[in-house]
Amino acid sequence: MKIKNYAITLLLPLFVISCSIVDKLLTFTISNSTSIQIDSNLPLGTPFEISTPDITTNSSSEFENNKTKANLVKEVKLKDLILTITDPSDKSFSFLKSVHLYISTDANDEIELAYLDNINTTDNTIQLISTEAKLDKYIKASSYKIRTEAVLKETVTKDVTIKADMNFRVTADPF
Repeated sequence: MKIKNYAITLLLPLFVISCSIVDKLLTFTISNSTSIQIDSNLPLGTPFEISTPDITTNSSSEFENNKTKANLVKEVKLKDLILTITDPSDKSFSFLKSVHLYISTDANDEIELAYLDNINTTDNTIQLISTEAKLDKYIKASSYKIRTEAVLKETVTKDVTIKADMNFRVTADPF
């Protein structure tokens, strides 16, 4: 009986560590980006919407490059979403009060992807807060749509172009 207890005591941590290593080997990142255009002279303090063209996922090739298939993907979550003003280059996010981004496909309902409220920065880059939404069916699709909802706190006199860089953490099953 003592030998069984010793064996279990020694093998259990080894099992837990090996599961952690396998998870790391089967976890990878898929990156996509899109541009968001904020037109000048939009109303202050009122939410407005901006839709982006469909974003092609290239997930099939990403899965293949990481030696897995779509049917083996068990979880996809947003790792980070960073917005960067690309034009005008000297513009900061001080004009923006809040921003919420949503993801959808033709076959799947829209869900919130990331957000940031009470924006108070003079930087031209901000990192949004990721929701804990499961994104498997969106990333496995051939394309998805991003809808942006924002509120301005300052008048924008020139159109602002923002690049949205999205990194998705993908975890797959070994078989």
